[in-house]
Amino acid sequence: MSRTIRILIADDHSVVRTGLKALLERQGHFRVVAEASTGEESVEAAKMHRPDVAVLDIRMPGISGIEACRRIVAEVPGCRIIMLTSYAEDELVMAAIQAGASGYVLKRIGDNELVQAVERVSRGEGMLDPAMTASVFAEVRKSTQAQQAAAFSDLTPQEMAVLAKVAEGLTNRQIAVKLFLGEGTVRNYVSSVLSKIGAANRAEAAAYAVKHHIHQFVPPSDD
Repeated sequence: MSRTIRILIADDHSVVRTGLKALLERQGHFRVVAEASTGEESVEAAKMHRPDVAVLDIRMPGISGIEACRRIVAEVPGCRIIMLTSYAEDELVMAAIQAGASGYVLKRIGDNELVQAVERVSRGEGMLDPAMTASVFAEVRKSTQAQQAAAFSDLTPQEMAVLAKVAEGLTNRQIAVKLFLGEGTVRNYVSSVLSKIGAANRAEAAAYAVKHHIHQFVPPSDD
């Protein structure tokens, strides 16, 4: 027998709340334990009723659904959040994910899909409306690439090239041959790189370079 999934619904439109409640409670093991019409009310209701899943409208009077999500995640351990919105907006999707939302679905989602979203999120899985998947992955890739580039922002192109060779395990002499530099010059570059990235030695520098995917910026040697 399926366990009862306790649900909080938060939306500033009573008609929407009524419709969602009727839809969800048609499932024998779903029980709507609380409703809220503002962000503040949703946080208080979550703290009081400790639901398994909170379905929050992203735009509500007072604090936004995203801020309410952040507070509920912080103050009500175990409560999973589904953000509900009328439009697929990339920035809001990313903000909701960063706030701790487990699901993000459009209000035009079909009845069965919403039920599945609640089921999946209650099990600790993630749920993203298919209409938003591609744009979210694109934003994640863009953000990741920016973070990786920032890791090397203090290095000159030549220092980047030297660090990439250090990450490949090459000695100063081997790097000098590869880059057509003097061994002393390479030694100076390595010293500068260690200082700039805060590494104590070559091993730490190599680990840093690999962690931040230096070979996306400096292709590895062919040989």
